[in-house]
Amino acid sequence: MKNQLAGTGALLRLALRRDRVMLPVWVAVVSLLVLSMPAALESVYATPAERSRLVVTMGGNGSLRALYGPLFGDSVGALTAWRSGVFAGLLAGVMSLVIVVRHTREEEETGRQELLCAAMVGRRAPLTAALLAALVANGLVALVVTAGLAGRGAGGAAALGLALGATGMVFAGLAGVAAQLTESARLAKGLAGAVLGAAFVLRAAGDAGSRTGSSALTWLSPVGWLEHVRAFAGERWWVLALFAGAVTAQVAAAYALAGRRDVGMSFLPARPGPAQGRLGSAGALAWRLQRGSLAGWSLGFLVAGAVFGGMTDGATELVGDNERTREIIERMGGQSGIADAFLATMAGMLGLVAALYIVSAVLRLGGEESGQRAEPLLAHPVGRLRWAGGHLAVAFAGSALILLLGGLGLGIGRGQGVAAAVGATLAQLPAVWVIGAVAALLYGAAPRYAVAAWAVAGTALALGWIGPALRLPEAVMNLSPFAHLPKLPGAEALAWSPLLTLTALAAALMCAGLLALRRRDMAA
Repeated sequence: MKNQLAGTGALLRLALRRDRVMLPVWVAVVSLLVLSMPAALESVYATPAERSRLVVTMGGNGSLRALYGPLFGDSVGALTAWRSGVFAGLLAGVMSLVIVVRHTREEEETGRQELLCAAMVGRRAPLTAALLAALVANGLVALVVTAGLAGRGAGGAAALGLALGATGMVFAGLAGVAAQLTESARLAKGLAGAVLGAAFVLRAAGDAGSRTGSSALTWLSPVGWLEHVRAFAGERWWVLALFAGAVTAQVAAAYALAGRRDVGMSFLPARPGPAQGRLGSAGALAWRLQRGSLAGWSLGFLVAGAVFGGMTDGATELVGDNERTREIIERMGGQSGIADAFLATMAGMLGLVAALYIVSAVLRLGGEESGQRAEPLLAHPVGRLRWAGGHLAVAFAGSALILLLGGLGLGIGRGQGVAAAVGATLAQLPAVWVIGAVAALLYGAAPRYAVAAWAVAGTALALGWIGPALRLPEAVMNLSPFAHLPKLPGAEALAWSPLLTLTALAAALMCAGLLALRRRDMAA
């Protein structure tokens, strides 16, 4: 076993060096999501009486329990764990699976792993280094959250920090297994992401039907285990043993699989290509490569929209006469009444998440280039603009499709106003396209720094998610293209000027990116 781990230290140092920008950004985003909550919650629920009423209200509000989980205590710390725990745990899971797949299957797919393994590198060393890199990231999240909330109660802070780090490691182990099973990094991320989504759905279904989170469905989900740690509300330390058991089992399975396959191979066989004639153009190939991802995003947006739409009445009940909560929702969703403001807020959140889709779809160009799959195409009578245009068409049209389905879900979930809900989500498109165009410009002009597009999308997400609660200055909020969109449904008059301006800006940025791509050298 010792020889099979040879070179682990060197690979870990290489992984941390490659992730020296991405890893701190992920840790900061996950940690700040939690640490920004206490001040915001204290301004909304300033007195113990208000917090006690919130606990009672949440006990009878199944729709909001499905989103945030049950509320176990009325302290600010307990409210912080309730309000941010589920989403911070999901982000930690995404961070972990990205790190593990990046340093395992992605390295094999690009051929770099084969070169490394030709030296003194053990068979299981790459997997071990990837898992250790994920452990470093999750350990930092746990440490920052614990230190940041220690003033609210050391025990509760440690419980929440450890639960978040442990949730991330569960999905790191899952990603390690997925990387052994699948033939590509894209499929590995898709498989692990699908399980992550299923974990959230199981937890949401269980919490919707149980006031105390005692549903069997909740206990089937690692995200449900996170809330059952009950940070700041009589901590259940023994629940952490569930995380330890799951991580141990998954890592053992990943190690066993890694020892039974050759580098570059997978256990799930690749399917043969389509019949001749169905890939007759660059656009058809781009569609073939991205249709699976688009189908997953489409289904996710339809389901999320239906869930958010069904929460409208529950959100109105939760706000009640709390002026601070009403102010936050109306700042995010406009001044058109609490129900319409809530729907506008949810439409805006779907738009922010759609920005993540378009960045991933646009940066697929970089994956094709670095994996040297673009070179054989461009060696034939396929121009760079045709090749890139196919992927960009799928990315930009796909973002419109998922937002349309998200709006359809909002209307169906609410039981009325389908057309208005669809219009509200489609109004997010110009801002989403600006983010996608920035990604296209970065890829075309400076492909080495194209990953910075994730930081642009993440900044917009952070501003839209926590900016209103923190009362950030208008000048800061306006850095996000989403801040310039009309608040639909419910706006008195649809303002076309910002929509047209943002669309024109997106078109200009995309054209600049294509021009830069046409002039630069392709990766060798």
